[in-house]
Amino acid sequence: MRCFTTFSLNDAVANVVPDRQGIVHSQLNTQCIMIPMTEFRQFTEQQPAFRVLKPWWDVFTDYLSVVMLMIGVFGCTLQVMQDKIICLPSTVLPLSVNTCSETTSLLPPPSNNSTVLREMKGLKTNLDLQQYSFINQMCYEKALHWYAKYFPYLVLIHTIIFMVCSNFWFKFPGSSSKIEHFISMLSKCFDSPWTTRALSEVSGENPEEKEDIKSATYRSNMALSPGEGSLEKTQSLRSIPEKIVVDKPSASALDKKEGEQAKALFEKVKKFRLHVEEGDILYLMYVRQTVFKVFKFLLIIAYNSSLVNKVRSSVCCKVEIQDMTGYKEFECNHTMAHLFSKLSYCYLCLVAVYGLTSLYTSYWLFYRSLKEYSFEYVRQETGINDIPDVKNDFAFMLHMIDQYDPLYSKRFAVFLSEVSENKLKQLNLNHEWTAEKLRQRLQTNSNNRLELQLFMLPGLPDPVFELTELQSLKLEIINNVTIPASISQLEDLQELSLYQSCLKLHKTATSFLKENLKVLRVKFDDNKELPQWMYGLRNLEELYLTGSLCPDVSKNIVLESLREMKCLKTLSLKSNLTKIPQSIVDVSSHLQRLYFHNDGSRLVMLNNLKKMTNLIELELVRCDLERIPHAIFSLTNLQELDLKENNLRSIEEIISFQHLRKLTCLKLWYNGIMYIPEHIKKLGSLERLYFSHNKIEILPSHLFLCNKLRYLDLSNNDIRFIPPEIGVLQSLLYFSVTCNKIENLPDELFFCKKLKTLKLGKNSLSILSPKISYLALLTYLDLKCNHFEILPQELGCCRALKRSGLIVEETLFETLPSDVRDQMKAE
Repeated sequence: MRCFTTFSLNDAVANVVPDRQGIVHSQLNTQCIMIPMTEFRQFTEQQPAFRVLKPWWDVFTDYLSVVMLMIGVFGCTLQVMQDKIICLPSTVLPLSVNTCSETTSLLPPPSNNSTVLREMKGLKTNLDLQQYSFINQMCYEKALHWYAKYFPYLVLIHTIIFMVCSNFWFKFPGSSSKIEHFISMLSKCFDSPWTTRALSEVSGENPEEKEDIKSATYRSNMALSPGEGSLEKTQSLRSIPEKIVVDKPSASALDKKEGEQAKALFEKVKKFRLHVEEGDILYLMYVRQTVFKVFKFLLIIAYNSSLVNKVRSSVCCKVEIQDMTGYKEFECNHTMAHLFSKLSYCYLCLVAVYGLTSLYTSYWLFYRSLKEYSFEYVRQETGINDIPDVKNDFAFMLHMIDQYDPLYSKRFAVFLSEVSENKLKQLNLNHEWTAEKLRQRLQTNSNNRLELQLFMLPGLPDPVFELTELQSLKLEIINNVTIPASISQLEDLQELSLYQSCLKLHKTATSFLKENLKVLRVKFDDNKELPQWMYGLRNLEELYLTGSLCPDVSKNIVLESLREMKCLKTLSLKSNLTKIPQSIVDVSSHLQRLYFHNDGSRLVMLNNLKKMTNLIELELVRCDLERIPHAIFSLTNLQELDLKENNLRSIEEIISFQHLRKLTCLKLWYNGIMYIPEHIKKLGSLERLYFSHNKIEILPSHLFLCNKLRYLDLSNNDIRFIPPEIGVLQSLLYFSVTCNKIENLPDELFFCKKLKTLKLGKNSLSILSPKISYLALLTYLDLKCNHFEILPQELGCCRALKRSGLIVEETLFETLPSDVRDQMKAE
């Protein structure tokens, strides 16, 4: 509430009357009016948090706007509360003087004896108050210059436009939402406990780089000292003396709530960055409103400078009302002219300062690279080297924040770093996966090693390296993990499996694995995922690679460094190779087992196999082979050969296997073989023979001259008859003819008294010979899906055969005598 003392001729309450001499008297009234300044708040109202995006020039111009607004409000109040103009009939002047000239002075005319004086006489009425009110209003409207009348309103309007323009980008829908999200994230990142801890944790993560980081920080601080060079894009960051090494927290990680909040912030910042960096609407909005303010400043200065002299105290006025008052010419006094004149000059000064500030803002906008923001100084100071530079609106907002407080940008940068994010995940991971929980997951694998398997974790828990008894570590779908030096505590670790996992090794960890690792299994989607450190594992004995390799592998580009593995004995490649890489031949001097599992791609040019004279096992699976490669016949030390899932039709070359004196296992299963040649008898050293899943119809009797056979698999063929010569195989332990068309079994089969497994299921058998009793060592017998009506009671003589090992329909099992059934059911 403000009180103003006003001199009013218009107030009906005021007693304004002329006395007998015609002199007008008025009373002095003091009135109080209430002007609610909160009405103007809607033009500048904004969230308090937005202040971080208001640089010093915006704050300064806001204060200037408030002062200009007060000038406008004050002027408007005077216009409303006080008389605008007071007029009196024109004084007696020399007859030769034009009394209505614009140069009329308020000073009395000079005395002159030649001056003719006239007595002023008017018409007497009872409307004195109304007459003067009418004259005042007419003269105000007709004689007073428009600038003098509307000056306070112009000030008020211009100021409101300035205030709206300064804050328009905070209200515009396309920009306000981005600003709100950014400010929200910024405050949370600034106050997050992780922000402080991350700087300490990351700076001490790599001891080898610690000295380098310190020296780099020292050099940067020297470079940023007063009077020396500076970084162009992060100039304001030089004012931050914050130390990056704080008191290190205890070994315990963040509590669960803090960890989840920090994790959510990382995701929000990542998504917000992708969204905001796509456009520059914030930058354009700020540039446009700044240019508009400069234009408006020039406009105000231009027309106000030319019109400010139009505010005058004395005004000459002619009103054609002499029939009523007896006077035509009047001398008027603009009561607020002197005050308005002073206010106008003051307003011009304020606008000039406002405009110069806007010009500086324009210079800052157009001569600085505000659409790019570099964190180079932050990287040097904190040691977090992976903080990315940003662009477009994201960069512009960070530049604006630097004008408020550069510390915000520095602490916000922590949430742009993948190193920091991985460290947070690591701390949360360590909190969740304790050593006790990990020990509960230890199992013995197929190689009789104590193994820990971890699946789809965001990282590798540090307590893993406290399990000193660990012998095998299997990681599945775990990416961006660095194996620390603490792996050297796992002295018994010999086997490492990486299934679609990408690991980096600390220098100490690399040295440890070079000396201790014996088995490495890697499953990948792209050959670029192959770890480069694996080529330096000089003590590695077994290497298993599974994944799609580009054709360049065959040109010795990727696997070129296998020659460094001097102890490699087993190599398995499950891929899409078309020929054997030369790098594999380079390790042939000590390679003993070679496994090629293709995806159906044809493997050609196998002559390099001849050089692998030390091979004892060879697998060529799904290589689209149509003939048995001749290079195999040169491998005199070969003991096992697997040609599974190829396109073999004929195996006449099998006679050449007679030169392989050590060959004990031959796997020709899952092919299209129509018959077995008689030359098979030449393979007298065979102990295991796999012919399952072919198209064989007739078994040659010469097959059973391989009298050392202990394992014979003829399942899934079209065999109708088993020759009686099978009885020659006295060493036979395993015999399978499942899924054939056999109707009868020769009695000689039961002379193979060492048989432990006999698979006769899915045939056309109707009778099982009582001579089954000869197979006293039988533990597994498959008779299911045949035409049996009854089982011989002689099965009771097979003392080792239990109910779980007898695969037969339940109804058929019930045909056995009860004592036999009880015997088989007994454990």
